[in-house]
Amino acid sequence: MDKNISVAEAKATFSECIRKVEASSAVLITRHGKPVAALVSPGDLEHLKRLRKAGPESGLASDAGGWENSEELASIFTLRHRRCERFW
Repeated sequence: MDKNISVAEAKATFSECIRKVEASSAVLITRHGKPVAALVSPGDLEHLKRLRKAGPESGLASDAGGWENSEELASIFTLRHRRCERFW
């Protein structure tokens, strides 16, 4: 994250926080020193959604699975990975 601020500071400077995000920065919001939220650009949010949809343990298949209608490509990566494991 490019900037860490408290909830109170985020509330007081919300417009400035939005401008930072528009300028391709990210703002991490903390409460009592612990991260509780983040302001990110819509593009970053879409990227996070694709990664979450793909799943954390899919390896290369997760990269392919992050795109819509890429199930076939993801299954090819998965199948290839399984075949390679047999030789080790």
